[in-house]
Amino acid sequence: MGSHVSKQVEKRKAISTERKVLVDLEGSSGETYPGSDYRPSDRKNWMAGLNPEKLHINQVVWPGTHDSATNKIGIPMITRPFAQCQSLSIYRQLCVGTRVLDVRVQEDRRICHGILTTYSVDVVIQDLKKFLSETQSEIVILEIRTEFGHDDPPEFDKYLEEQLGEYLIHQDDNVFGKTIAELLPKRVICVWKPRKSPAPKHGSPLWSAGYLKDNWIDTDLPSTKFENNMKHLSEQPPVSSRKFFYRVENTVTPQADNPIVCVKPVTNRIHGYARLFIAQCFSKGCADKLQIFSTDFIDEDFVEACVGLTQARVEGKA
Repeated sequence: MGSHVSKQVEKRKAISTERKVLVDLEGSSGETYPGSDYRPSDRKNWMAGLNPEKLHINQVVWPGTHDSATNKIGIPMITRPFAQCQSLSIYRQLCVGTRVLDVRVQEDRRICHGILTTYSVDVVIQDLKKFLSETQSEIVILEIRTEFGHDDPPEFDKYLEEQLGEYLIHQDDNVFGKTIAELLPKRVICVWKPRKSPAPKHGSPLWSAGYLKDNWIDTDLPSTKFENNMKHLSEQPPVSSRKFFYRVENTVTPQADNPIVCVKPVTNRIHGYARLFIAQCFSKGCADKLQIFSTDFIDEDFVEACVGLTQARVEGKA
């Protein structure tokens, strides 16, 4: 018992120390970067507002959500706090400016996060199609994967093609150098990551796993995550020459050895430092590598932080 208590005390000290590192860094270096003062007049149509004929796919800093379809997962007040990573529906996320969705499914096509489940993937598709019907120039990256420990839904690739066929941008390396206008009226880059089923092939309406990469760091320590995100990002090629999407996740994750295992209070340790991360990308010389930037519990400021840097790239200021 004494050893356990001692470990918990040390853990709390480590968390407190790491939070102070980010507070001090923010105080000494600030959150200003090219485009940081930009605010889109219409977040629902922010890509349209940046001129689709000028905005290239590889210039976009894509605001994304982590475990996007967990707003109603589990049982409210009982199991939901342990798995919920977003409070908004898919439709509301898209309207606020989210452009990358991270969706996990199990064999029966229900959304899941670990052992907890929620609504069918049909709800995600319906929300996405509603958003697409209300906008004209917004491109969305939809990543759907079979959750770890689960089997692939049968014939799921056919389901996705049937549901989204008219919107799907086919797998093609040339897409990265194109403008949004050159891709329209196609609007969705759908990355399907099965566990055992065959991966989508080149030229397919769906994109294979290698086109969306990240380096997942499983920690609840905010400065550790911040610094590792920066390290891994710095090792990537610049977006101008990259033929895949690379994601940085501004999140930390509850750990079993800590008494706080609900998602929101843990991820809040890093949530407010998105602008600091972008500013530090410039300080460290890797701002030209930032592409997909994802978060838990997305809000307007996170979206605007990403859109601002996108606008600066379009204007040749970053």
